[in-house]
Amino acid sequence: MAERVDLPSPAATLPDRIADELTAFLTQRAGLLAGISPDLGLLAQAARTAVLTGGKRLRPTFAYWGWRSVQPEAAAGEAQLIRAAAGLELLHACALVHDDVMDSSDIRRGQPAAHVRFDRFHREQGWPGSGQAFGAATAILLGDLLLSWSEELFTSAIGCLPPERARATIAEFDVMRTELVAGQFLDMLAQARGAFDPDEALRVVEFKTSKYTVQRPLLLGAIAAGGSPEVLEILSAYGLRIGEAFQLRDDLLGVFGDPTETGKPAGDDLREGKRTLLVALAHQAGNPSQRALLQAGIGDPALTADGVARLHEVLQETGAHERVELRIVERATEAARCLSTGLLQPAAAQALLELAQAAAHRTF
Repeated sequence: MAERVDLPSPAATLPDRIADELTAFLTQRAGLLAGISPDLGLLAQAARTAVLTGGKRLRPTFAYWGWRSVQPEAAAGEAQLIRAAAGLELLHACALVHDDVMDSSDIRRGQPAAHVRFDRFHREQGWPGSGQAFGAATAILLGDLLLSWSEELFTSAIGCLPPERARATIAEFDVMRTELVAGQFLDMLAQARGAFDPDEALRVVEFKTSKYTVQRPLLLGAIAAGGSPEVLEILSAYGLRIGEAFQLRDDLLGVFGDPTETGKPAGDDLREGKRTLLVALAHQAGNPSQRALLQAGIGDPALTADGVARLHEVLQETGAHERVELRIVERATEAARCLSTGLLQPAAAQALLELAQAAAHRTF
């Protein structure tokens, strides 16, 4: 098992600071919803569950270290940056809620997904009509609400910074949200086409994860801090590489990971038909029999445990598993080299180096 990484202070307190911002904001907005109608308490509680239950807080963390790449600890504006970074977590919660509806995923972070909770509530109330339809529709509304709140929290906090830096940071946030939707669409398109294309898989990784999870949050923080073009170039290169490593590790965990650590049933990614680099490489290198197994099994919602085990064998026998592992190491190594210029604040460079190792070798 990979060694857990303890990041330097003040990163140890960062999740608590982000959680405090999110809790305060959601409590305030729950009051607003309650003033409209008591029935909206269901939506307010679902928002709290979606945002505050579990999660790695990666995007706020990278936004913070983007800031700290330029500014020393406790510099003026840091509190506003952390509040804005919390807004990224609301955006991510929106993406997860919608993603679970689109993928028909029942589990999120080891708990029932939002649309499943709403479906169950409908059934418990004994209401007429389809509980499943109610669950999906309400989850879409929940995601929309979280999206709206993310912009509200982000812009209100960033607006407290010097105007030029605030405008540039908000522009970066706009690009981030566009790329998130683009990445999600490209992912759905890849699944709809049903092809096994390594280049297409890497394009999805770039826009759905590398940019959204690492590069843009880093740049948001650094731009808010007044970072130079040279610093932004370093963080951009680092972000793309470690973002890819992170997603490729996620792809491996989605197939081979321990469900007690990942919070997802074993083989779920195979049943959902995700066209990852892992399965694309296996199809590319496989013999006719192995390709037939991949084509029949990937995307089969009724895939049994034995079927998952057979696909595991194919992914390993074709060398796809090993090739993805090697690519993860290569990208993490390249990301680490990006940090060796001496242009970043030392504490940030060290934290980003450790985050690179954690992303590459995590088990959950």
